[in-house]
Amino acid sequence: MKTIEIIGYKRANLGKSDSQKVRDYGHVPCVLYGGGQQVHFHSPVILFRDLVYTNEAHFVHLNIEGEECQAIMQEVQFHPVSEIILHVDFLRISEERKIKMQIPIRLTGQPKGVEKGGLLVRKRAALKVLAFPKDMPDHIDINCTDLDFHHAIKVGDVKVQNLEFLDPKQAAIASVEVPRAAKLVEEVAAAATPAEGAASAAGATPAAGAAPAADAKKAEAPKKDEKKK
Repeated sequence: MKTIEIIGYKRANLGKSDSQKVRDYGHVPCVLYGGGQQVHFHSPVILFRDLVYTNEAHFVHLNIEGEECQAIMQEVQFHPVSEIILHVDFLRISEERKIKMQIPIRLTGQPKGVEKGGLLVRKRAALKVLAFPKDMPDHIDINCTDLDFHHAIKVGDVKVQNLEFLDPKQAAIASVEVPRAAKLVEEVAAAATPAEGAASAAGATPAAGAAPAADAKKAEAPKKDEKKK
């Protein structure tokens, strides 16, 4: 896995007002966890471009005023409207301990169902993985070649050496579904079928020996007159 260097500066003052001043300065408030201590610092927002806005996972080499360590980005918070990075949490790591990371997924191959007119739908963008740092990949390739209509690749179907997947085994990663337009045609056809059957029944030829409804009423009319007499 690739490593990105982040240079940081320790924060003397904490709190919401100080955090906002840091952001106004073009930096991101950060916290480093692990090793029995918390280190509050801030870094230029430009350094997070290749770490946050990417489809690959990365290790982080932190250099906080000369104090260096290996870490991973544990959590990132965005502004709900502007999507500006508000805060980032880092976790200190070591080669001797397993870590948990969200590893992005890449779907590869041309699914059978897509060749038949289906649509490949991604259900998950990343998988939660437990492994030693040396075994962590920057992404996971999922081969979708054998995926057909109404079939799905699930977490339990993915096997990668030295990686333990922590998402539910039955959770879907990708599936091939019928396009919406094709579904609409099927629904219209299914809805029309009962109506056509009813119309056919209404226009059917009467069985042998059965009199039409109008003739039956005429046949009953004389009987009513006879009662009056």
